[in-house]
Amino acid sequence: MANTPQAKKRIRRNNRRAEINGARMSRIRGFVKKVETACEAGDKDAAQTALKAAQPEMARGVARGVMHKNTAARKLSRLTKRVAAL
Repeated sequence: MANTPQAKKRIRRNNRRAEINGARMSRIRGFVKKVETACEAGDKDAAQTALKAAQPEMARGVARGVMHKNTAARKLSRLTKRVAAL
């Protein structure tokens, strides 16, 4: 258990950051899900627009430190391949 005021503040801050980061990851997952559902439906136009919306979201996640750069690149690559295959 934290005893010093600094450690108590750090716990409060960590909880707040975890909440924000969780919301960011959830938002990114939502954008990725839109691309995947459009791919499954076979709607190429919707998949392309959803992919264009998902790319900056993932890049923002990388910039904010929520997602690793290579993870985002890998996921974008796979999504792009799926959309191109339609």
